[in-house]
Amino acid sequence: MTFVKGTMAMTRTPPRQKLELHANHQSLIHRLLRCWQLYVLVLPALIWLLLFAYLPMYGIQIAFKDYKVNLGMLGSPWVGLKYFEQFINLPNFDTLIRNTLLISVYSLIFGFPAPILLALMLNQVRSKRYKSFVQTVTYAPYFISTVVLVSMLNIFLTPSSGFVNKIITSLGGRAITFMGDPKWFRTVYVASGVWQGCGWGAIVYLAALGGVDPSLYEAAMMDGATKFQRLLHIDLPCILPTIVIMFILNMGNLLNVGYEKAYLMQNSLNNQVSEIISPTSPLWRTPG
Repeated sequence: MTFVKGTMAMTRTPPRQKLELHANHQSLIHRLLRCWQLYVLVLPALIWLLLFAYLPMYGIQIAFKDYKVNLGMLGSPWVGLKYFEQFINLPNFDTLIRNTLLISVYSLIFGFPAPILLALMLNQVRSKRYKSFVQTVTYAPYFISTVVLVSMLNIFLTPSSGFVNKIITSLGGRAITFMGDPKWFRTVYVASGVWQGCGWGAIVYLAALGGVDPSLYEAAMMDGATKFQRLLHIDLPCILPTIVIMFILNMGNLLNVGYEKAYLMQNSLNNQVSEIISPTSPLWRTPG
């Protein structure tokens, strides 16, 4: 019902519409109460997301302020893009961007397909015991800390006693200073990253392959398809949506190079190729 007085119009909600809104509200509450166990199950993940993803965004404003401990976050003076201008005007800004992009792109080119290939190969293994053994061996490096990983690299790649150089010299080659030669820094960085994360990254693709309809394999075998043809025309198309999603997520982290690993592998000999944005950014933000 609508009442008009002068130029002002007042509209009342029809009784039927009120009843529908009330019914929808009751229906929503009923659905929430009916599935309350599922919402309780999701609650810890939501709390974690709130505490570690959304609340820390409050601290982003420190990049735009001349932060003073005694004044606090809100009381510190606003300086706008001052620190961003300082960073862009650094003498080695071009080097930082180039090194970061090269490491990220190389990691994406060699690191992204590796878990897919591993998952496809493991999916073809019929022996459950051997498959479990390979999965355990490939998963284990993921749980090695960055400090331990770099220490292992220093031991394995030492020119005098590292087993890699011992193999090279036994084959008639000359020992290589992998950790000191700038030409080898990116290779060691990317290769060690692929070795560490390949098995863990394959979990997602193995789960996707586990959802493939077995009748597709049976039909392909009846038509005389080889293993490679089944892999090419059944496995890959079925996990293609997962591959696309993971590729998009990886592209989002293109400039997010692991600072700890680059910092630990850095030395005076490879400094020109090991300086990246992450470890450098805390150093150039100076007051004044």
